[in-house]
Amino acid sequence: MTIRKQRLALLLAVILAVGMPSFADEVAGILFLGAMGVNPDSIPVSREECIDIALSQSPTIRIADLEVKRVNYSKKETVGNLLPTMGFSLSYQRSIELQTIRMNMGGQSQKLKMGSDNTWNTGFSLSLPIIAPTLWKAISISDTQIAQNLESARSSRLELVNQVNKAYYALMLALASKDVIKQNYDIAKYTAEVYRKQFEQGTASEYDVLRSEVQVKNIEPSLLDADISVKQCQLSLNVLMGIDDALNLYPTVTMEDMQKDMYGYLLESKSLAGNSSLRSLELQQKMADQNVTLKKFAWIPTLGASFNVNWLSLSNGPMFKDVEFSPYSSLGVSLSVPIFSGGTKWYQLKQAQVQANELALQKENLVNSLNMQVDLALDNINRQAKQIDSSKEGVRQAKKAHDIMLKSFQIGAASYLQLRDSELADTSAQLSYLQSIYNYLVSTSELDLLLGKDSAIQVNSSK
Repeated sequence: MTIRKQRLALLLAVILAVGMPSFADEVAGILFLGAMGVNPDSIPVSREECIDIALSQSPTIRIADLEVKRVNYSKKETVGNLLPTMGFSLSYQRSIELQTIRMNMGGQSQKLKMGSDNTWNTGFSLSLPIIAPTLWKAISISDTQIAQNLESARSSRLELVNQVNKAYYALMLALASKDVIKQNYDIAKYTAEVYRKQFEQGTASEYDVLRSEVQVKNIEPSLLDADISVKQCQLSLNVLMGIDDALNLYPTVTMEDMQKDMYGYLLESKSLAGNSSLRSLELQQKMADQNVTLKKFAWIPTLGASFNVNWLSLSNGPMFKDVEFSPYSSLGVSLSVPIFSGGTKWYQLKQAQVQANELALQKENLVNSLNMQVDLALDNINRQAKQIDSSKEGVRQAKKAHDIMLKSFQIGAASYLQLRDSELADTSAQLSYLQSIYNYLVSTSELDLLLGKDSAIQVNSSK
């Protein structure tokens, strides 16, 4: 077992232990986490692990898998129609009044009653389709339907991977932004404490103290919003992964770590062969073509065979008196030749052909649209990469300007307002830099979804 699989197995055990419903199980889970050296209030998890857990725990994926299983059963049902069918029957009929006929015998009209009081009939019947073109074609249509449901399940997985990626990146951005705001808050708080001490010593005015403390109060709502944002991102990630809302997951990497390796994203090909929408439309077009053939097969004669073995008993008197069964059997072949049906088959064929032509045009339009979206996505990624470089340089300059202003303030060559402006500029530059990294990561994930890259799905399915 690889290290990644071992960690994933441990992580699933941790999640199950913490997410247990009963209090006793929850306590046992916390003790288990303590023994494993994991803090239940802060569980580190990588993006790949989040994807693995989401693909194995998400109800959406389970529903898609069940739909594939349902269509498989539907195909087996269609195949079953080509197999012989056998049935058993047993019937009893009691005559209340026998039929009466009149006959002329010797010049006289006489009445005769026909039939018996009791009629028993039982036996076995067997039927087998010999020539059934519509059933044969229905099997190939079922195969295409299975492929379409598999593609739908694959699309659900791709979409889930994209959503988990964006939720993970959003959590990284929220945590990094919180750190930046917290840093700004700590600086403002430290400055206010310095002014307070200077005021007590008589070297600073009360106005300076009030102004610095107001700045601290102004930052506190932003810090609170950052805490709320982190919690919301954690909840969103938990929902996508299908795990307990009480778990607090934290990324194993930072935005700066991602920035170091993000330029390794390479687009090997702009091929749309993996796009789920296009593949689904191609399967729909294939089904439409098969449906056209199915409508044509409606004019082909059908041939079937049947075999019956029965036992008949006729008696008079009580129900079970003189019951004696006599066997009889038959073997038959039936041929059905469609000749005229009011033109319904013809118009059904025309409808199927029109639908196939519509899907062909939709495919052409979709290919053009997807190619445009890929080009725009690549341009957007390149633009955001340049924005990252620009923002990074802006952070460096803002940091340098703040350091200069801080030294000027310490020697009395700059006012507190100038220092505060430099701090705000530094904070704004850092937040802009983090946002540009987030935008780049989200854009690459969206492009992977557009191109239908399923490397994460294949890794998960191979386990």
